[in-house]
Amino acid sequence: MNARLYAVRLGLRRGWIEFKQSVLSSQDQWFYLFTGGLVLGYLWIRRDSPVEGTDLTFPSVALPSILGGLVAFGLVIGPSYALAMEKEDGTLLRSKAVPHGLVGYFTGQLLFQSLSMVPQLLVILVPSFLLFEGLMADPSGWWTVGWVLVLGMLAALPIGMLIGALVPGVQKVGMWGMLPVMVLAGISGIFYPVQQLWGWVQVVAQMFPMYWLGLGMRSAFLPDSAASLEIGGSWRTLETVAVLSAWAIVGALVTPMVLRRMARRQTGSQVQAARDAAVQWVR
Repeated sequence: MNARLYAVRLGLRRGWIEFKQSVLSSQDQWFYLFTGGLVLGYLWIRRDSPVEGTDLTFPSVALPSILGGLVAFGLVIGPSYALAMEKEDGTLLRSKAVPHGLVGYFTGQLLFQSLSMVPQLLVILVPSFLLFEGLMADPSGWWTVGWVLVLGMLAALPIGMLIGALVPGVQKVGMWGMLPVMVLAGISGIFYPVQQLWGWVQVVAQMFPMYWLGLGMRSAFLPDSAASLEIGGSWRTLETVAVLSAWAIVGALVTPMVLRRMARRQTGSQVQAARDAAVQWVR
């Protein structure tokens, strides 16, 4: 069997095992329930709020945007922390010693982080359809949900891995990963229309996957008439596919190269120094 293909198979197996362990972890279960409860509580409080200029209610417009934001946030921050920690504990150093080990590692992270979003989305979606009416305008929208999620995951996850590879330590992920993502969430139309922002801010927002994830999810859930609320009065489906695909392709090409370069520079003494620094930080 081809060595690279074998590494991919091992990576997929590792990703599946890590996902099963995560689902059975009480800590992760509480995280899913906590974040789901926050979103549902927010939507419930504003369940009767109308959206200006339409006959839609706030939950029907806000839910798809929030789902897109959660996917982008989870697939940037999750891999960032995972890679930063495994860089410090020597996991990447061990992967480097195995033929095509970094290919297997990247494959495993791709599967694990993508599957980890499924419980999070289900915890929000299932109660939402029980609590609120008119969330999905047309059943065909589920097809759109599927391809938007796939492209969005492929576009966002490499960004998280790049951040995790480039930051000097786990403690820096918040500054270089979480803070920029929170800023993007604020300007990407997740919580309020992006058209209310300055023109140059709208341009910046449209350069990143989070805006297009939110737009794609809204196009899946909302009726065609709601497109009038968007920039240009259109769902811009082709542009959504193009931008998310471009980020996915660039990420797939750049991320392995950055991981290999980072792994070449990593030594056992650096891993030990990172461990010692982590211990001092905890103390």
